Amino acid sequence: MSADPEKNEELPEDEAEQQEAGPEAAAEAEAAAEPGEADPVEALAAENAELKDRLMRALAEVENVRRRADKERQDAAKFGPSGLAKELLAVADNLGRALQSVTDEDREASASVKNLVVGVEMIEKQFVDAFERFHIKRIDPLGEKFSYEKHQAISEATDTGQPAGTIVQVLQPGYMMHERLLRPAMVVVAKGDSDAVPPEGHASIDTTA
Repeated sequence: MSADPEKNEELPEDEAEQQEAGPEAAAEAEAAAEPGEADPVEALAAENAELKDRLMRALAEVENVRRRADKERQDAAKFGPSGLAKELLAVADNLGRALQSVTDEDREASASVKNLVVGVEMIEKQFVDAFERFHIKRIDPLGEKFSYEKHQAISEATDTGQPAGTIVQVLQPGYMMHERLLRPAMVVVAKGDSDAVPPEGHASIDTTA
């Protein structure tokens, strides 16, 4: 009886190995060979990086909020009395005007006037001391160069003998509280010769304020 030639044919090596390994190994090999499947380790690493980025952004935002809150708290402590201080500036101005209205002759002519002036001077000094305790500083810029940051030009004066931009008269003093301007000083500024060149860094004065 002759042997079946199909049974005598040898199987290829790959198929023979798959048959020997069994169906489970073949399934794993097919799954590994399928394209487009994401590596779970890489997916977890990407997700971890994204979560870390979100966490860092959230921490940065919390830090920014904390810093803003700290600054607002510091500003409230420093500039909290600024509203009351602005109201008291008018009182200080009136005390100064009252003292300026009394001449030396008036003081010497009447003892009652002299005593009244002394009392007003004491009150004015109390105002100055109270302002200093709250870091309120008076701006009296006579003879200084005009600055838009601290001064308000009311007019310009000619034939003053001063360089252009020099403050030749202070109509009303200004006040600073810490580094913040409470009120600009109202001043008159030297105009100077129209043909003269302003000094370096000097800007023309706006007299419409």
